[in-house]
Amino acid sequence: MGESEKLVSNLFQMARDSAPSIIFIDEIDSLCGQRGEGNESEASRRIKTELLVQMQGVGHSDQKVLVLAATNTPYALDQAIRRRFDKRIYIPLPDLKARQHMFKVHLGDTPHNLTESDFESLARRTEGFSGSDISVCVKDVLFEPVRKTQDAMFFYKTPNDMWMPCGPKQPGVVQITMQELAAKGLAAQILPPPISRSDFDKVLARQRPTVSKADLDVHERFTNEFGEEG
Repeated sequence: MGESEKLVSNLFQMARDSAPSIIFIDEIDSLCGQRGEGNESEASRRIKTELLVQMQGVGHSDQKVLVLAATNTPYALDQAIRRRFDKRIYIPLPDLKARQHMFKVHLGDTPHNLTESDFESLARRTEGFSGSDISVCVKDVLFEPVRKTQDAMFFYKTPNDMWMPCGPKQPGVVQITMQELAAKGLAAQILPPPISRSDFDKVLARQRPTVSKADLDVHERFTNEFGEEG
């Protein structure tokens, strides 16, 4: 047995020893594509065979070991692997409420001034977005306060002695740049502004969903043939 097969065998043995346990395999299609493909290596074939043997539980009782896997290309899976899974559940794109919650989760404790209405509006604007799309959107938005601070020409001093970028009409405004504040030894007192609705508007104006209608059709067809809806 090669090293790769041993790793697969050891993984399942560890799961049995620690039962009840869960083995989760993400992007399982990268390990278990259709056998007999021209680009399949001998090592890949052996790993796939060992995984099939372990999932079948030859000589073992796996009643307390649950194997979960995820894939975005279900038709690419080897038929034997597909049959090893008792349930094949289609997880659709997040709905309105789920997207609204995802924006809140990804923002976390980051200072912002968004209202509940703003979150609902963002969720409505991002129909067709995947969880990954929303994550990318928020990550991009998190850089907006930094960009504003770097480009700002005006700052004002907050009651707690922090310098925050602002517009030229802000009371107490000082015309100064971030670099000039840093040169005065005030770098530690520069405070980026909180995330705003306009930050999301700017990012969403250039972002598009990565899941196409054709992709969804493939998943729905696979679900009708082999699976069930989640």
